[in-house]
Amino acid sequence: QLAESGGGLVQAGGSLRLSCAASGRTDSNYVMGWFRQAPGKERYFVSATSKSVGNTRYADSVSGRFTISRDIAKNTVYLQMNSLKPEDTAVYYCAAGGSWSYSGSSYGGNYQYWGQGTQVTVSS
Repeated sequence: QLAESGGGLVQAGGSLRLSCAASGRTDSNYVMGWFRQAPGKERYFVSATSKSVGNTRYADSVSGRFTISRDIAKNTVYLQMNSLKPEDTAVYYCAAGGSWSYSGSSYGGNYQYWGQGTQVTVSS
């Protein structure tokens, strides 16, 4: 019910835009978030947004470089990633669920639905 796309291989300094289309029982009122997991590491929060304009949160490591946006009509969330670094290399997962709170948006346990992930590889 969550389908990510847009991953790929890019050189450091480049850009990619990830998309996550929600369908089925995924409520458009849900918080939508992005997490990432590098090989051998835990899954970490990247960014999240609520349905309401203005509610967003970013991990410190991506703040100023990544932008999350949402098209309510298409039930799709995007992650524009600029100035990519090799350390951004990971599988990126889209997640949906719950209601917005700034503190809760970074906790994976608050999300009920997860996509299969899309690989992002940044070469140096």
